[in-house]
Amino acid sequence: MTARDTRGNVFAPLTQAVDRELVETLVDDPAVRIERIVSTGQVTPEGYWYDQTEHEFVLLLCGAAVLHFEADDRRITLAAGDWVEIPAHVRHRVDWTDPDAPTVWLAVHRRRVS
Repeated sequence: MTARDTRGNVFAPLTQAVDRELVETLVDDPAVRIERIVSTGQVTPEGYWYDQTEHEFVLLLCGAAVLHFEADDRRITLAAGDWVEIPAHVRHRVDWTDPDAPTVWLAVHRRRVS
């Protein structure tokens, strides 16, 4: 594998229609999965909560979003540069993303390696 095979740009233009969220896996190995997520007004479906087996570190690169945590009914607003650590099995959802400009997330999912 060469460096050319393992590089990219998280701000690269969208390569598909913006009527749905774009999720691109940038790195995927036994210890970590790193994704670029581009939201254009999308939210988590009503009544659904993410309950992931992996710890997740989320960095908002641009745009804006609101995350909602079920346990304490807490909502946090994220702007460019903000990050949050979401431990495994902490139920959460995306309540809002900016419908007028792309919201670009960098999500790092850490896996337990035996």
